Amino acid sequence: MRILSGMVLLLTGSRDWPQELLANVVDGVLLRLTERVGARALVQLSTALAELKVAPPETLRRLASHDDPDVACPLLLKSQALATSDLETVAASCGERQQLAISGRDVIEPAVTETLVKRSGPICLALIKNPGTKFSDAAYAALIARADQDSEITKALALRPGTPEAVVRKLLSASPGKPNASSAPPAPIAPKLPSSAAYESARPEIIALNRVGKLNDSTVNRFAIRGETANLFTALSVLSGAPIEIVEHIMVDDDCEGLVMACRASRLNWPTTLAILSNRSGARLSFAERERAQHIFETLLLSTSQWTVRWGGDSCRRAQSIRDIAAQNGD
Repeated sequence: MRILSGMVLLLTGSRDWPQELLANVVDGVLLRLTERVGARALVQLSTALAELKVAPPETLRRLASHDDPDVACPLLLKSQALATSDLETVAASCGERQQLAISGRDVIEPAVTETLVKRSGPICLALIKNPGTKFSDAAYAALIARADQDSEITKALALRPGTPEAVVRKLLSASPGKPNASSAPPAPIAPKLPSSAAYESARPEIIALNRVGKLNDSTVNRFAIRGETANLFTALSVLSGAPIEIVEHIMVDDDCEGLVMACRASRLNWPTTLAILSNRSGARLSFAERERAQHIFETLLLSTSQWTVRWGGDSCRRAQSIRDIAAQNGD
């Protein structure tokens, strides 16, 4: 243990030796030491080596392929010294914890991605949600095949920024439950509108998030994906300046233009807008609908969207005032 600790200090603290030369010199000694210490020491060694850009190669490979996830995962998640071929080998044979660690790396090369997408659904979802994952044509093909049985993969891949349009087209055509030519398309399911009590409960939290700058794309996207309609509607109302009545109307409107405009006025990005559009009813957006919505989003000026949404809100408030006066006068 004392020798091992000294070796780690030498690797992490030495400035007098070239790092590659030093790593090769101590590699054989470290390999022998790993056979003579317990799991706790190996975890500490793995965590220390994970921070190095240059590390003892054989020791690195042994620890990264260790059966104990606590030993292997720090390296699999962070080490820049592990070669792509080493990660491929581990990904093909290790357990789910190790695979999830690889799926969380800052950058995942296409060859590693191809190996991992052959594993379980959670691994595929972790890869899709990681912006550092690089997908090859073969990896996309494997995900499209998996999407037939897993709607979460379809949704995550369709919403992922940078997914090629050809892949999205194949996903939508292969989606479970897609009507064939002889059957009528299912009618969209209008989202159930929240109750007044739900709005009253949601509003204080939404206002607080907005005040501290946390009512952002990430938050609104989460509301949409999780089906938190009261939070989502209130967030759009607060961000765009439109009353809840207007938000409710555009959310159930068959035409997506009003909703896209409200999202643009709220300064939301396109992936968040697409998440809202995709989760507002039981029917998936067709490729043509998605393409039209994106065209509207990209061509709308922010100022035009904000003016239009707020003008609609003002009109709604004026109409409500007239109804209130009429009710008071008994008309």
